[in-house]
Amino acid sequence: MNYKFAGEVLAEVTRDGVVESLHLGHLVALNADGSVFISAGSPELPIFPRSSIKAIQAAAMLRAGLKVDDEKLALICASHSGAQMHIDLTKKILSDAGIAESAMRNATDKPLGEKEKIAWGDKAGTQFTQNCSGKHAGMLITCKINGWDLESYLDKDHPLQLAIKVELEEMAEEKVSTVSVDGCGAPLFAISTMGLAKAIRKVVTSKDPIYQQIVKAATSFPELIAGEARLTTRMMKAVPGLFMKEGAEGIEVCALSDGRTIAMKIIDGSWRPVSTIIQSIFDKWSVQMPDESVKIYGGPSVVGTVISKI
Repeated sequence: MNYKFAGEVLAEVTRDGVVESLHLGHLVALNADGSVFISAGSPELPIFPRSSIKAIQAAAMLRAGLKVDDEKLALICASHSGAQMHIDLTKKILSDAGIAESAMRNATDKPLGEKEKIAWGDKAGTQFTQNCSGKHAGMLITCKINGWDLESYLDKDHPLQLAIKVELEEMAEEKVSTVSVDGCGAPLFAISTMGLAKAIRKVVTSKDPIYQQIVKAATSFPELIAGEARLTTRMMKAVPGLFMKEGAEGIEVCALSDGRTIAMKIIDGSWRPVSTIIQSIFDKWSVQMPDESVKIYGGPSVVGTVISKI
């Protein structure tokens, strides 16, 4: 095992003053001009960025001819909670394009949002409650526009997936090191945390109308990018111009409109320390955000917290 991959301590979990747990990882924070403000862990090592690069996947679709309004585009960029509005809009994206719901090839899953998952109950998950369904609907439309095969749209050598790979490599300024499969079934491309930070900074600072539409869509419809009660949605509503996106297994990216960017990979796969770490960096930048501190409970009482070590 390469223990360098463990990174360094990004946050501590304390209980009555005793450090109970540690969150290790890799992190890059970039200044507005793209220079490195903070580097922690080994940000040059490859990671899987998971859903944090959905904006870049969407850009490849738009570049290939996809044309949708901002509301639909936000859902295509989303890891949605599986609320009824997310399900209905995904189905509308397909129906408006004349594509059968049966064309979807993403995995089935229950809703990602906690409230939505509870409301869903014991029913089996579906492709439409699965959080990447908007992205898959967008992929299908893009394929139809170009006359590409719909059945095989998730194959790593499909023209759409090759276009996404090229888009990501250009944005990250590095080559994809490994191609795997994401939880939803789509190809998954490994890049470094540093490459991820560079890519997300370019998303928000690009003069390309494609990325300008993506950022406008995401920031205009934060409830579609994630969902009610989710950190991403709360933060994008509270911090003017903030672009934010999570990815599975402890991936988080966020960028201010001036280009200041944070990308992190929490090695244990948890999102628990993310808000605390972002808060500590925003404090250094004098950026105001709501209190998103993480409380540790002993019974009904608060007995500890998560402390950023950045």
